[in-house]
Parts: sequence; C-alpha cells; structure tokens
Amino acid sequence: MPDIATMQKLLDTIFPGLMGVRLTELAPERVVAQMEVRPDLCTAGGILHGGAYMAFADTLGAVGTIVNLPEGKRTTTTDSSTKFIAGARVGTTVTGTSVALHRGRTTQVWQTTVTNADGKLCAVVTQTQLVLD
Repeated sequence: MPDIATMQKLLDTIFPGLMGVRLTELAPERVVAQMEVRPDLCTAGGILHGGAYMAFADTLGAVGTIVNLPEGKRTTTTDSSTKFIAGARVGTTVTGTSVALHRGRTTQVWQTTVTNADGKLCAVVTQTQLVLD
C-alpha cells in the first residue's frame, strides 16, 4: 500500500495538485483530504463550483482504489453520481471523507461526503472504479 506522502507527491504533479487537494488520512477503507475554496475554484457568486466538488470527490475515490489495487493493476472511474446539498464559501476549507462501499476484484465503489468549514454536509458523491490490467 502506498503511504500518504507517496500519494500526495503523485497528486501534486497532476490535476488534484492544481486544485490544492491535501491528503490528511489514508487507509484501505477510508481516505480523507482537505481543499481550500479558492476564487478560481468558485462560481461568480464565490461558492465552490459543482465541478470542483466532483473532481475533489473523484480524486479521493480514485486514491482509495489505488491503495487497494493489486500489483500491475490500474483504475478508471466508470460512474459517478453527485448530490449537492449546501455551499462552501471562498476563503474556507472543505473536507472530503471517502469510504469504501465495495472493494471487489473488478470494481470498487466509494462514497465521498464533502463538508464545509462549519461541518455542514455540502455534497455526497458515489462512484464506481473499474480495476484494469
């Protein structure tokens, strides 16, 4: 299993790094991260953009899958469903907690909750990751 520093180093070099995703917890059944709500990630109204929520959550589910992959395997998202519940304002930090619902041989299913700085639920994202050779 890759450690948190190794996974963070990988994320820093790709899109999640541009978004500012910072891993805070990494385990086979749970991934936790934070992300600052910057103006460039927001709508014109200063609220975190829906696509940013989705990309943040997708990253955490993918990281969880990577942690569980057998040697030589890789993964891709095949399905994602997002429910938006509340907003997160610019200048605050959101926290994403992704938990494994299913860790199978050919697919994994992860559910990510995103909360705002006040601990209020902002979004719930459920995704399926395909395990590839």
